[in-house]
Amino acid sequence: MNLFSGLGAFPLTPVGPAGIDEDAFVGLVRRLVAAGVDMVCPLGSTGGYPYLTRAERARVARLAVDAAAGIPVVIGIGALATREVLDLSADAQAAGASAVLLAPVSYQPLTEDEVFGLYEDVTAELSVPLCVYDNPRTTQFTFSVDLYARVSLLPRVRSIKIPGVPDGSDAAMHHVQRLRAAVPEHVTIGISGDPVAATGLKAGCDAWYSVLGGVLPEQAMAITRAAQSGDHNGALALSGALETVWELMRRHGSMRVASALAEELGLIGTPSLPRPLRELDADARVELGDWARAAGLVG
Repeated sequence: MNLFSGLGAFPLTPVGPAGIDEDAFVGLVRRLVAAGVDMVCPLGSTGGYPYLTRAERARVARLAVDAAAGIPVVIGIGALATREVLDLSADAQAAGASAVLLAPVSYQPLTEDEVFGLYEDVTAELSVPLCVYDNPRTTQFTFSVDLYARVSLLPRVRSIKIPGVPDGSDAAMHHVQRLRAAVPEHVTIGISGDPVAATGLKAGCDAWYSVLGGVLPEQAMAITRAAQSGDHNGALALSGALETVWELMRRHGSMRVASALAEELGLIGTPSLPRPLRELDADARVELGDWARAAGLVG
């Protein structure tokens, strides 16, 4: 099986007044291991990578690899400057990363040639596989299909993490088929955008890169395994049971919802988000707590 297939779970990096809560982070990773996720993906957007120093990120990478008990660890290396990305790539590889995940982070808007150049520079020095991370909500850059095709031909590129699929099974399948035709067979396509993950898997995506999987790995695994077995109606039904969570993510952003849910479950302390980020507002927190109790996740 390709490294970049199945469920990639993105754990939070809990940050309290004293800095990173290493014990809580290790606990989150061990929870993913116990659930049998296919990949542990620290330092993605859910892991708050832009808010951490290089030293903190190197430490998180080592903690993740040590706690993952042999499950592949895909470490985020995104940063503003290419020289920073190269340093982070070296740190991730030194920590024992199975692969890396790279988004084109920017302050000045990037052109397609500049983004291609970023991946070209980084892959030239990599010794592990790379997943291209397309997350326009946070980076303000959207990949074209042509750019997917160009980047996927670079050495070490083995997966593309797409931001979502169109509504409706037929439209989603057409979209994924178009992407599949544009990239080499050895490059997998992974869906993010948790609310549409079951639809994306049904449309032919190879992987689910999941925020929810970092907090509720059993539920995310159930959706993934149902889809992998061909039970797409079952996967869609399981996803439908999480609609309250999906709607909160649409309104407030997935990282805020994931952190609030982890706090509700007692997995991390409060506060857990790096400033200037703030937790869910009171009304949203009540809605999430009510859902968690109705779902039997908390007493």
